[in-house]
Amino acid sequence: MHRKVRYQGSRRMSSPEVPCPPQTGCSWEARDSSDRSSMEDYWSEMKSIEEDGPAVPEEPQERSSSDEAELEEAWLQDAGLSTLVSGGPGGPGGPGDDPAEALFSTLTKKQAALVRKRLDAYTQTLRKRNKQPIRHVRDVFSTPDTSPGFTQEQVVPISPKAQIRPKLPLWKPVEGESRKPDCSPLRETLSFDVPYSEGVTLHRKGRACQDSQRIRRDDLPTFQPPQPRMGLTRVRDLSSEDMKKIAYFSVIELSTFYYSLGIELKRNRLARNKGRDTGVFGVPLTTLLDNDRKIYPGCKVPVVFRKLLSKLEQTGLQAEGILRVPGSVSRVKHLRQELDTKFYERKFDWEQVRHNDAAGLLKMFIRELPCPLLTQQHLPAFTAVQNISSSRHQIQALHLLILLLPEPSRDTLKALLEFLRKVVANEDKNRMSLWNVSMIVAPNLFVSRGKGAKMEDMEGAAGTAHLVRLLITQQDLLWTVPCFLLSNVRKMNEASMSKKTPSSEKTKRKLLRRWNAERDKAEKSEVTDLREGVIRVHTPLHAKVSTAIQLDSDTKAKHIMAHFDSDRRGSRSTSRRQRPYMFEVGGNIGERCLDPETYLLELYHANPTCEWIVKPRIT
Repeated sequence: MHRKVRYQGSRRMSSPEVPCPPQTGCSWEARDSSDRSSMEDYWSEMKSIEEDGPAVPEEPQERSSSDEAELEEAWLQDAGLSTLVSGGPGGPGGPGDDPAEALFSTLTKKQAALVRKRLDAYTQTLRKRNKQPIRHVRDVFSTPDTSPGFTQEQVVPISPKAQIRPKLPLWKPVEGESRKPDCSPLRETLSFDVPYSEGVTLHRKGRACQDSQRIRRDDLPTFQPPQPRMGLTRVRDLSSEDMKKIAYFSVIELSTFYYSLGIELKRNRLARNKGRDTGVFGVPLTTLLDNDRKIYPGCKVPVVFRKLLSKLEQTGLQAEGILRVPGSVSRVKHLRQELDTKFYERKFDWEQVRHNDAAGLLKMFIRELPCPLLTQQHLPAFTAVQNISSSRHQIQALHLLILLLPEPSRDTLKALLEFLRKVVANEDKNRMSLWNVSMIVAPNLFVSRGKGAKMEDMEGAAGTAHLVRLLITQQDLLWTVPCFLLSNVRKMNEASMSKKTPSSEKTKRKLLRRWNAERDKAEKSEVTDLREGVIRVHTPLHAKVSTAIQLDSDTKAKHIMAHFDSDRRGSRSTSRRQRPYMFEVGGNIGERCLDPETYLLELYHANPTCEWIVKPRIT
């Protein structure tokens, strides 16, 4: 039996079919009661957003061929293929310097077919505008694609005009099926070795996962990151240049993944509203961080956002109804004005802020960002995750989307999710379950603000709240980098290095002298360094600058760190506040902070020319 819940207020709005909340018990009566309160939380939050008024003017939905070309060109740029549309065979880097070719050489057949399809769509759009493309796809990628699932007849250009309609309701109890007494979630490990798009065909053939309508939320498996032999890589472990390349491959893989699932991926144009330059509300994250770094160098999350989270953690984690019970509207507006004018003057009195005020200000900060926290261009792709039937594929899609977010958005979202996890951990005191929290946060992240809430937003209440639930529970996994993406970066760097050849006799002589000097230096090094599996670890913070270490199949990064950590404790000259980490630098990677569980001999074989450095992490 399905229930429908209505918000009891000044405006009555019907909700979708009520999903099953993630409670540990198996009583349908208790679940129905929690469902009602959770859905009422959602409608109450929606009403609050509507009363707050439109923050960003709605853009017209009609798009011309010029808009379509801009969207396709933006996709190519995000995928690292900007040289194909920037003019000339070599792009801005000059003849023979085309990173697009190096990138393309690392793709799977399905990914390469998707890239060809997007390039063809861009070409067709330019022809509609009676303009010839600067460079045709066949001039670069002439090899015909024969991958299964991407034949010439099946390739249909993706239209930016396409609208993603949620398939509702997203969850409902299976008729005629009795509930099992054991409602504990399953624990599974998500594989990082193979591109996610490659697993879609296997899923369809084997029907390994059932439709999400047959999987109750409390029965969904908990996915864990794997422990790869070359170490788990987190987002913060890679240099900004490496993360830029990770984003290239994530764009291509996400588009291929959605195409394989049969989901049409819509892309929004960049928001025209640039926001304010002063104050803290309605100001872009990048502007806030630029202002903050003048006072706090290296900060990655806006200071005012951190302050609000800190205030809530200090006074509100155990308060009943935190995030749900609103503060005084007039008081919150007054505090907002004071924050705007006094925060950077360091005159704002945080003692006057109650936890309910801080909760209202926090949600207001997120809503009033000129660009949504999940970004304007990727918000449709986030929303489309609820159309994916398999919980495993939902996590994989979110994983790729997190890697696509700009660094300020990704870091700010992570700080928010870490706080929400603490709220849920105190459920026994604050009466805020995971589902309650997700229902309240979802409208602030996903609802399009305009003259009023759209009907699809209403109908998608359970779906968007489910996405927030996944973001909260899977955040340890989502902020890691899959091995297949890191492998793509290594291959791309190797392909780029192999194509770099001297362009003149003078350059050749210069390189020859440098190679000879490096060879002479290597010959003068210790004999042990020439043996297989011997690395030289550089330690700038230690008295002994470098040490030769013989690796075996069991040597891990934590073993090397333990050795140097004991030396560091015995040294009085070294500051104990600087915690050192082991880094892989150069070769086929820019820079990577190593997981303590990394097997160094396998990494040595994967990147034999890198340097090994022990140093503090730059925050």
